[in-house]
Amino acid sequence: MFKVGSQLFTAEGPRAVTKLADLGFDIFLDLKFHDIPNTVAHAVTATARLPRVRLLTLHASGGLAMMRAAREAAGSKKNRPLLLGVTVLTSFEAATLREIGIEDSLGSRVVALARLAKSAGLDGVVCSALEAPAVRRELGPEFKILLPGVRPAMAAANDQSRVATPGDAVRAGADYLVVGRPITAAANPRAAALEIGAEIAHAERGSAVA
Repeated sequence: MFKVGSQLFTAEGPRAVTKLADLGFDIFLDLKFHDIPNTVAHAVTATARLPRVRLLTLHASGGLAMMRAAREAAGSKKNRPLLLGVTVLTSFEAATLREIGIEDSLGSRVVALARLAKSAGLDGVVCSALEAPAVRRELGPEFKILLPGVRPAMAAANDQSRVATPGDAVRAGADYLVVGRPITAAANPRAAALEIGAEIAHAERGSAVA
């Protein structure tokens, strides 16, 4: 699955999705909608018309009404995009939360937003590997968890604060992993992708044995 984020979508618009879909790829459309309920609902309706969009993000901090409007707009077709609520960005630290007036710990904030997302009917959430086990315990095996900030052990963290290796992300209970710059910025992107894939497979085999 290919991620189309705000940078690519701003530059190329829906045709970025269409071109990838024409090549046979599924799309993770990571636009992190956050607006009044009506606006987000219309955005989700437009997204649902795009080909092969399988995952779509919106900010859980947008509130219950916004998320419910998004879920209703997504419809009930079998191949509708799964809606994932972004909890706390992986670039955030505890100090970042305090800067914007939130006194909760990162972990408690993530779990609270995950509960809210589930009550709104969303399919899952985006969080870091640090909070994923707690989200899984609280919300059950069917609730989807997507982990960004995935980095091989020796890779630079860049602007991410709460990162995990591919193996650790799998063991934390992730359903989906987002790997960007460790592949796109690698001297040999193909080799980097294959190495990451091998680490994921190894972790999955270990989890299955356990």
